[in-house]
Amino acid sequence: MTETTGSTATPESGNPEGADGVADEVTPVDGEEKALSRRDRKRANRSAGGDGDKKAGRRARKSIFARAALFYRQIIAELRKVVWPTRNELLQYTSVVVVFVVVVMAVVASLDFGFSKLALWIFG
Repeated sequence: MTETTGSTATPESGNPEGADGVADEVTPVDGEEKALSRRDRKRANRSAGGDGDKKAGRRARKSIFARAALFYRQIIAELRKVVWPTRNELLQYTSVVVVFVVVVMAVVASLDFGFSKLALWIFG
């Protein structure tokens, strides 16, 4: 079986599974256990008494108020990262937008006027 260069299923890209989807053998290093796949670790956790529930983490224990406070703190942190324009930049950007809108309005108005005159000439 040939492998495609740049495939996500090759060991070179960081995926321990081969192109056929079967995990490669990992040799133990100095008394280490054989590395388990994520699925095997999950199965072992369930058989050992773990419920495997995804909400068992720390996030499930926070109250609605704590989550709302975290959300607003993250909003404020992101807004501090924003590069706000200076007054001169803001005036320049605003004038560019206004001029562009006026030019587009003039083009649309002239086309409307021309088509209305053409319709009056054809249909009289």
